[in-house]
This record gives sequence, C-alpha cells and structure tokens, in this order.
Amino acid sequence: MAKKKSQKKSNTGSASSSLRTPIACVLGHVDHGKTSLLDKIRGSSVVAKEEGAITQHIGATIIPLEAIEKMSGTEGKMHFDIPGLLFIDTPGHHAFTTLRARGGALADMAILVVDINEGFQPQTIEALHILKNFKTPFVVAATKIDRIHGWRVNENAPFLKCYKAQNERVQTDIENKTYEIVGKLSEEGINSERYDRIKDFSKNVAIVPVSGVTGEGVPDLLMVMIGLAQRYMTEGLSLSVEGPGIGTVLEVKEEKGLGTTLDVILYDGTLNVGDEIAVGGTNGVIETKVRSLLQPRPMQEILTEDKFERVKSVTAARGIKVAAPNLDDAVAGSPIKVIKGDRDEIVDSIIHEMEDIEVKLSDEGIYIKADTIGALEALSKELEEHNIPIMRAEVGPVSRHDIIEVGTVRNPLLSILLAFNTQLLPDAIDTLLDNSMKHVKVFQGGVIYHLIDDYLEWEENTRREIEKQTFEKLIMPAKIILLPDCIFRQSNPAVVGVRVLGGKLQSGINLVHLDGRKVGRIKQIKSGQDNIAEAGEGKEVAISIEGPTVGRQIDVGDQLFVDIPENHVKVIEKEMLGRLDPGMKEVLEEFTSMKRKDEPFWGK
Repeated sequence: MAKKKSQKKSNTGSASSSLRTPIACVLGHVDHGKTSLLDKIRGSSVVAKEEGAITQHIGATIIPLEAIEKMSGTEGKMHFDIPGLLFIDTPGHHAFTTLRARGGALADMAILVVDINEGFQPQTIEALHILKNFKTPFVVAATKIDRIHGWRVNENAPFLKCYKAQNERVQTDIENKTYEIVGKLSEEGINSERYDRIKDFSKNVAIVPVSGVTGEGVPDLLMVMIGLAQRYMTEGLSLSVEGPGIGTVLEVKEEKGLGTTLDVILYDGTLNVGDEIAVGGTNGVIETKVRSLLQPRPMQEILTEDKFERVKSVTAARGIKVAAPNLDDAVAGSPIKVIKGDRDEIVDSIIHEMEDIEVKLSDEGIYIKADTIGALEALSKELEEHNIPIMRAEVGPVSRHDIIEVGTVRNPLLSILLAFNTQLLPDAIDTLLDNSMKHVKVFQGGVIYHLIDDYLEWEENTRREIEKQTFEKLIMPAKIILLPDCIFRQSNPAVVGVRVLGGKLQSGINLVHLDGRKVGRIKQIKSGQDNIAEAGEGKEVAISIEGPTVGRQIDVGDQLFVDIPENHVKVIEKEMLGRLDPGMKEVLEEFTSMKRKDEPFWGK
C-alpha cells in the first residue's frame, strides 16, 4: 500500500494525500468564453494574494482546496478529501481528446461552456458528443451572465447572491435562458437543472450561471466540481505516490537550449530525473532517460532569463516538462511510463494503448488522420454519426505514403483523406500535384464539424455530378407505340410517328418488340422540324429507324421497348432506382420481366 506523504491539512482537517487532484478540461463553442473563464478561475484563486494559493504547472493549473473553500465561504463547514482541482490550461476539444489514458479520457471531469445568451451552437453539440462518447462527467457553465440586459454586477460573488440582487425582469430572463439550455440538453438525452435545485447529482447535469469577466458564479462552479469529485470519483482518484510515474503527453515542443521536450500530465506515481522512461512514437516505442524535469518559475520570477526551474522529482497529479534525448518522434496523446520491473511488459502496454484505438473500420471507406489518438477517436465517432465509413485511421502528419495509399482507391467518393489538426508534409503536397493523384481529395481542419461539413458538401456536389454524367451515358427505359397515319417512309431508314408511353426515348439506341425480337436502331428523333436528343413520356415525335421495314418487322399499333444493355440495367437498379419517375420505373419492370422469363438473373 502506498505510504502517505505528509501534507498540510486545510482548516477542515480534510485533505487526504491518498487521493490525487481530479483533472478537469474546459470545452465549448468558440467565443463562448472558455479562455476568459479559465483565466478568471486562475486569477480568482489567488485569494488575498496568498503565496502559493495557485500553482502554475506545464499545461495545467492546480487550484488547491483551501483557495476554493475561501472563495466560496465554506471554510470549516464541509469535509473534503479532494486536495483541489487541476485544470488543463488549453481549453477546447484538442486538450480533452489528447489527454487519453487506459482507453478513455484522462480528464476526470469537464466544464461545458455555453453562452447563456446565444445558447447551443454546432461546436457546443460537438463538444457534448465528445463528452458523451468518452463518458466524462461534466458541469455546464452558462457564461456571460453579466451581458444580460440590466444585470447588476457583484464581483466574484456566488451566483445566488448575485441573482437576489437583480430585478424581477432580469431574474425572469435568466430563468428562461437557463431553461432553454435544459431543453437543449434534454433533446440530447441528458437531464439537467440549475445546480441549486438538484437533489441527485448522479442523475442530473448541473448548470451553473457564471461570468468569466466579473467572476460571478465561479465559486459555485468550483464547489459543484469539488462536490462531484468527492461524491462520485474518489475510487478513480486513488493514488500510488511511490509507484513508477504514469502520464500522458499533452504536447511535443521544441525548446531553445533543451531540444525536443514533452509537456506531460502525470496522473499517477512519481517521476525522477535519471528515470528510464518509455513513450509512444510515430515509429514505435521510444526508450530514453529523463535528463531534466522543468516547471515554470513562480509569477514573480517569470522575468528571469531562464523561464523554467529544474526539479529533481514530481508526484502526480501535475503537469511537468520532460527533457530527454531522442524525443523527436514522440506523439502527443501517447502514454509515458517509468520503466521499472518488466521492461517488455511496459513497452507492450504502450504499444497496446497506442494501437487500441476505438475506431470502427470498414472494408471500404475514407482515410482519416489526426494529431492524437483521442482526436482520431473523436473524429471517427462523429463520422459514424453521419454514416461515413472509415477504411483506415492513423495518428500523425499526412505523408507521401498516405496520399499514394488513398490514390489506390478508385471510387471517386472514397479516395478521400480527412486530416484533423495535423499537417501535410512537403512530400505529401508534392505527391498531390502529380497527375496520377488528381482524383485524391484532402480536407484539413481543426474543428470537427467544419471538416465534416466541408467533406459532406463536396461529397453531395460530386455525387450529383457523377450521377448526372452517369445518367447522360446510360440508356434509360422507354416504351413507344407506332401511331396510325404516321408512316412517312417504309425503310432505309423507316420514318414513323410514335408516342412515348413511358420513360425517356433517346436517339442512337436499339429497339425491341415486347417478345424480345430485335427491331433496329433509332437514328434521329424529330419534333416538328427540329432534331432533338430525347423525348419524354406523352410526347409525339417522328423517329428514323435503321434496319426494319414497316409492314414486315414493325407495323402501326406496335409497342416497342428501348433495348437496355444488361450492364446499364444493373447500374439503374442498384444506383438510380430512387431517382426514376413512376412511368420510367413501370417501363423498366416490364422490360426486365420480359428479359428474365428465360434468364431469371439477367441484369442482377
């Protein structure tokens, strides 16, 4: 059992060192106040300029329990075992999906930011789907309450105190806007309510009205998150302090004087300078030795030339910068583990975690690439929702080899690569310019719904164009009758007047009798004095037919079919049937029934 390290308890006598700090991410639509909310959480937590009330880490900020209790005025009133909250500093899907561990999201909980005045936007829905897919508990921060018309500001005050200070019209306005969020979450299958009205937090998502500018409601938001972690997550937060360090790579960065470094969120155990570590790379597992562990200098020392201070050892949960040799190919989102015990087992576990991507693959489909495993999973889940099949899914930049692979797909609607949050390498760009790769289409983007919308719009336009071209090349069903008193020439070619009984009559096609006997080929179609390419149902036109003689092979009153080639019938029945009008469908059924009397599988 892990030995507890000594830790100063809060005045509630509650902080327990056997539980690690819960890791929290902030997600939501662009411009809905994610960054300002994070800034306010960080800034407000420096309570009365207390030294050490806030700890800045690489990629993360720890807000200790004491600071949260002081802000919310709950000191000594409640008992908590959670030591505080660790916020990932990069807001958005990218940070959330990068932080992946044990086949799921590393973030223990999340804040879904929704502008109370604008409500749910496409990216909000996308963020919600990601949270649902990863089964991550979350709280809704209904931001920008200070923008409600007539709002009276109470800086950094709890929400209920602010609410009571408003006039009746503003209170009604905030109630209505809150219930619009409740309604939208309900449409997504989620029960929710304003946090102060919830009796069972395990069955309802809490909505906390806040302002990232004035700090109103922020104390309540932090208390709700601490309460959720305390009540429902303590089992998952148990920490083995003395065990070997385990974490996730948040970012791979080039640092002046240090070379390639890893920004790591350490979520279990201890990491020391000199430890051998294993981390996932683009070409397999990288094994190396920790040269330096670095964390930002305190705020008052940030102006010193060396912005990092070196530490000998760190314990979870926290963010830390790791400097070590041979990290150039390390992948963001990959596990990082201290090698202690069975080396092969540790390396295998990293390989397994890197390969254990929850993506449904099909025999036919598009290619997708993303910068991290979690991002790949998030993209694949959204594609699945749109019934878009995936043939291959990989982490990393788009290379020449990827373009060549996509180029082998001959279906123009599937020779596609979606690149989410990842770059095209120069050799990939060069390959795309090659004439043999003209059919390959690459879509790039950093927002999933934009990426998918761009692809779907292109796909619909391309499908329409392909169908148009296919329709133009296909011989379509048609049935005609030879009209009385309309024999203009008996042969070489026969010129007769006909009515189109159904379908679309085209020039340059062959005609057959109802019993399958061949008649000849239509040379021209005339409407009055004009040559026309086709004639639709109900039209009466003159046609010239090469081959037959009127009175022998054909006669007045005869009903004739267009002789559709078997391969054309296959295409029409498989791909075009839904686009045929009822008359054309009826003629097609008559024609295929006639053909299938002797050959039941003709055209199938």
